[in-house]
Amino acid sequence: MAAASLTNRQIFRKKAGEWQLGEAHLNVMSAEVVPMRYMVLLMYVALLPFTYAATDPDDAAALGALYSSLNSPGQLASWVASGGDPCSQSWLGVKCSGNSVTELSISNLGLSGELGYQLSQLTSLSLLDVSNNVISGSIPYQLPPNLVTLNLGDNHFVNGLPYSISNMTSLQYLNTSHNQLYGSLTDMFSKLVNLETMDLSFNSISGSLPNSFADLTSLTALFIQNNQFSGDLNVIADLSFDSLNIENNQFTGWIPSDFKSIPNFKSNGNAFSSSPAPPPPPFTPPPPSPTSTNENKPKTPSTSGNSSSGGSSVLTSGAIAGIVIACILGVIVVVLIVIYFRWKPKDVVDEEKQHVAAAVAPPPPPPKVVKESLEQRPLSSPSDSASLKPPPLAVAVGEKPAAKKTPTKRVKSPIAASAFSVADLQVATNSFNQENLVGEGALGRVYKAELADGKLLAVKKIDITSSSSIQKDEDFMEVVSNISRLRHGNIAELVGYCTEHGQRLLVYEFFGKGTLSEFLHVSDEAAKQELTWNVRVKIALGTARALEYLHEVCQPSVVHKNFKSANILLDEELNPHLSDCGISAFSPNPERQVSTQMMGSFGYSAPEYAMSGIYTWKSDVYSFGVVMLELLTGRKPLDSERPRTEQSLVRWATPQLHDIDALAKMVDPALKGMYPAKSLSRFADIIAQCVQPEPEFRPPMSEVVQSLVRLMQRATLNKRRSGEEQRSSDTHDPTDGSL
Repeated sequence: MAAASLTNRQIFRKKAGEWQLGEAHLNVMSAEVVPMRYMVLLMYVALLPFTYAATDPDDAAALGALYSSLNSPGQLASWVASGGDPCSQSWLGVKCSGNSVTELSISNLGLSGELGYQLSQLTSLSLLDVSNNVISGSIPYQLPPNLVTLNLGDNHFVNGLPYSISNMTSLQYLNTSHNQLYGSLTDMFSKLVNLETMDLSFNSISGSLPNSFADLTSLTALFIQNNQFSGDLNVIADLSFDSLNIENNQFTGWIPSDFKSIPNFKSNGNAFSSSPAPPPPPFTPPPPSPTSTNENKPKTPSTSGNSSSGGSSVLTSGAIAGIVIACILGVIVVVLIVIYFRWKPKDVVDEEKQHVAAAVAPPPPPPKVVKESLEQRPLSSPSDSASLKPPPLAVAVGEKPAAKKTPTKRVKSPIAASAFSVADLQVATNSFNQENLVGEGALGRVYKAELADGKLLAVKKIDITSSSSIQKDEDFMEVVSNISRLRHGNIAELVGYCTEHGQRLLVYEFFGKGTLSEFLHVSDEAAKQELTWNVRVKIALGTARALEYLHEVCQPSVVHKNFKSANILLDEELNPHLSDCGISAFSPNPERQVSTQMMGSFGYSAPEYAMSGIYTWKSDVYSFGVVMLELLTGRKPLDSERPRTEQSLVRWATPQLHDIDALAKMVDPALKGMYPAKSLSRFADIIAQCVQPEPEFRPPMSEVVQSLVRLMQRATLNKRRSGEEQRSSDTHDPTDGSL
């Protein structure tokens, strides 16, 4: 039995993987086994921090990228660029719940650098506070999506608010005050129904308040003082504020009467009218009360002084008698008219009908001359300005005069831009002097203008003969109204217009750095040095976001139809601003289009447009791919000075986009090899998708934006690691782990 038991035990131990010799050896080996077990336990404890992290990997990576973007500051205790564990290592300013980072508060630390492009990975973050630092650059598009509190105040942020804020439906507190934000606000606030406090004060934000401000039903505190807001306050008139500060802006119109009851209301430093406010719109009676027992109660308010019955009105006997008499008289008149025409001879009746028809019919031929004289009557040309006065504003913006009976297309939406006079613009441009000419396109010329206060603007003087669709004031103003509502940080804002004396003038922001085309193809070597690889990626990303806004955010969507590097304007920080958005509605005459616009844009035109004239948003995507090729190679889309096989940029470059060796030879020599090889390859992949000859294979701009954002994230990390962009010799190794 003992032998059998021992054998079974040995068999069991073998099956369990414990290859031991049996009970006879247990006592001998016990002295060696115990120390071994302690050693294994100690090794396990020592390796535990490396095998288990208390922080979600995405959160840890996002904070590591932020640390690098902030120039790895020593003020952030315990923070590291990679391999860190924020929750278990108690990083300064970081609070966690479980393995997720829920709060990040690093204010008042003197931090510099930028916020980077990886914050959107912090999906559990509810509070982000980086206020009172010296952080610069644009507010990144990739912000944590589920924030409740966002405080970016007292920094050096530029540009505008990113559109991604529009999807932060949980946001309750937003503060971007005391920065250097400029441009107008995008109409993106309709989903922020939980927002209670918004502080945009002490910036340079211009334009009118977006219509979606009216949807901020939870907003009780709004601070927008010390900006350049204009227009009226009607959008926020129905909101219930506890605190409202609109001081030192350019608001006009009247202060809503309800604002006087706001406990903390400040409005000095604006141009509000001191005259009595206009009367409210005509009275619209409410629907009858469902509890009313008087089914015959009149539906219009009584104009008599008798309202003693709780506001209800009752017809008096005199009023009833008047109604009856009026009805009887009406019947008598109708009967007399019938008798008259029945009694008169037919030839007399026919003759009178002819007189009546002649009185209401249009004049005899030629009708065209009469029509033109009627249409042009309100417009005065410079030659007859002494005898004709400019029309009233109501007619100038396309409102239908009371005397006209014929229905015409009119502007239905307000214009979020200012009206300029011809005289003011002539002074600002020195009578449109050739020295102020900064560009010319299919629709006319663009002049630099300087106002009396020193502000610079760009005035597009549209050649009326070049367009067949803007001959009437109301048609032009409808297009102006549509353009003025385009609000995005990467779109050149329309700030004004002019229609006096038959002129068609559009007034835009002015960007002193010029166009991307000038930087790439005209500037000297010193200027081109500013276009580093990361700057080129930033320009591609900004213009992609502009197209994404036009295609996928605007309702109805807007197709640019003339996307090219000459329409990408650069500001002092080399941020891109897409111009000429929405003006394709002016539709140049065919012969004019062939002679000017097509010659300047042929290299950007998608195959389907060149072959059939059909242009869609997918054609914009193709043109965007061509601009990316310009950024990559520094070449023009069409260059007759190059060898024949290289004259068309797309045809020459497309076959080489997936050849690493050939790609390296295509890069703009101005970069002098300073680019990450993997970033270049990914950039080329995006180009290849955009310039597909078949429209259906081109991606929507939202996908392009996401691809460029991911590329920008890696580029930022790579830049922070080396202090400058990596030379190609350092990154051409396929095994290298960088971009």
